[in-house]
Amino acid sequence: MPEAPNPEASDAGTTAAPPRVFSGIQPTADSFHLGNYLGALRQWVAMQDTHEAFYCVVDLHAITVEQDPAQLRRRTKVAAAQLFAMGVDPARATVFVQSHVPEHAELAWILGCLTGFGEAGRMTQFKDKSSKQGTSGTSVGLFTYPILQAADILLYTPEPVAGRPLRVPVGEDQRQHLELTRTLAQRFNHRFGETFVLPDAHIPEGAAKITDLQEPAAKMSKSASSPQGIIDVLEEPGPMRKKIMRAVTDTGTEVVYDEEKKAGVTNLLRIYSALEGTSIPDLEARYKGSGYGQFKKDLAQVVLDTFTPIRERTLKLLDDEEHLERLLAQGAGRASEVAVRTMETVRERVGFVGRGR
Repeated sequence: MPEAPNPEASDAGTTAAPPRVFSGIQPTADSFHLGNYLGALRQWVAMQDTHEAFYCVVDLHAITVEQDPAQLRRRTKVAAAQLFAMGVDPARATVFVQSHVPEHAELAWILGCLTGFGEAGRMTQFKDKSSKQGTSGTSVGLFTYPILQAADILLYTPEPVAGRPLRVPVGEDQRQHLELTRTLAQRFNHRFGETFVLPDAHIPEGAAKITDLQEPAAKMSKSASSPQGIIDVLEEPGPMRKKIMRAVTDTGTEVVYDEEKKAGVTNLLRIYSALEGTSIPDLEARYKGSGYGQFKKDLAQVVLDTFTPIRERTLKLLDDEEHLERLLAQGAGRASEVAVRTMETVRERVGFVGRGR
């Protein structure tokens, strides 16, 4: 396997180092789903060609709610295997497990000491989740989750003098957390000197908003969708096909895009367009007068053609656990090179005493 370039290296000539991107995903399910794939993960594959990419399986975030240890270990490996199976190349992108780089937790503590209690309490996701779970069911980890997320991002800051941007692919539900990250970076820089590049929100081209197959007004989500409303990347072909064929449409027969009157059909058109690369107007023209049956049948085949190879590659990687673990160790090593350098600077500027040699 070819070696990836030094994460901090840049050409001494005319070619500037590429922008850096960081993103993470939780290992809290047995499979990623269609919404994950079209909304984010497919863009991760594309961005490794234009960015210095750091992609993290965020197992520390996963334990803000109770997890079975054996299940968490298995799901972490499954998540990583899926990323590689989808096309994230370990020679071009750094893929690693969050807990393998202890500097994430260390920087989170330092940033937590710069965060106001009220500031953290205003995070919308915390307020929503804590209101549902109640005080007794809400952990301090859930409260400080956005601070750890800020540490995840800022740990991979390029050197400010290099002028390289730091980009973070985000959806609307994460914008508030990214704003907190920018605020904490500015606060640290103001107090201790220029250390962190302020990260920019990045909305990848081609990201698609995918909704529940049975409740088209709701986002496709592991925590909210019913089993019939969600398509898993690793699902068997038979159940996957049935879910598409049984997806909610409406009482009409026209395959047309109309978010208000035909939310179900519109969602299916988005999926079809995103997977096949055909524009929605062209799909509408293709299925004019043919009804929903043929449309759904063809869409199901497109979905199977996309995910069956990913499923097969994922299972192959999971069968060779030693190889998968080597890939993750390689990624953790590259991530650590950057993380260690960042924390050396942070510790010195905060005023911690060095360990010496």
